Amino acid sequence: MNISIRIATSIAVFTVGTYQAFSQDGVQINTNSSSLWNMIEQGGWAMVPLGICSLALIYLIIHCSRETKPSRFGNELFGERIASLCKNGKLAEAFSAAKQESALLGRALSLAFDKLDLEATSIDRDKLDETVHEQFELEEHAVSQWIHYINVIATVSPMIGLLGTVSGMIGAFQTMSAGGMGRPELLAGNIGEALITTATGLCIGIPAMIAHSYFSNRLNNQLVENAQRANIVSECLESR
Repeated sequence: MNISIRIATSIAVFTVGTYQAFSQDGVQINTNSSSLWNMIEQGGWAMVPLGICSLALIYLIIHCSRETKPSRFGNELFGERIASLCKNGKLAEAFSAAKQESALLGRALSLAFDKLDLEATSIDRDKLDETVHEQFELEEHAVSQWIHYINVIATVSPMIGLLGTVSGMIGAFQTMSAGGMGRPELLAGNIGEALITTATGLCIGIPAMIAHSYFSNRLNNQLVENAQRANIVSECLESR
């Protein structure tokens, strides 16, 4: 089981566990009807956007897990191989090896080598570094936008839950004003809506915050590691 499925499963277990905890505390209207679906129904309209947020979060976690895999950026063995070829003056072989590599490091070095005059006695290191840096920035932007969406869900979900809470409390006061003070059971639905939507928003927002931090760090670590490998290649070209 890969890491994306483990994270998605953890979110589902965390959400269901919280629902069950609220069920045991007697939040639902009917104590004989404590199924998860009944609690979702009791949550009211806010459960619809929260459900969409939860599905979007699971998709984004799986997608970001794939997009930030170390194999997509490069590896130490490839970096050492290219550096060794450059140091020994075998630039044509280094260029050929870089073109065959599908990872970010290989693509960046391939584009950089393509702009250089490999037959010249001196290599323009600044041009190589600039090309590699540009490719790394493009990759960072392409991946980080998906990670940013996770942060949006982490921010929006608790706010939707809070809005559902306000909606439930407004309904409770309207029930009270209509003469429900002497019948507490009439308030149970509104209070249940208020509490369930808050809990659901937090159940989505907390894992989303954790996922955002995890994937942000994972992306930054891979970019830094492979930028260092590209810098070593650049130094080997200069000292050949």
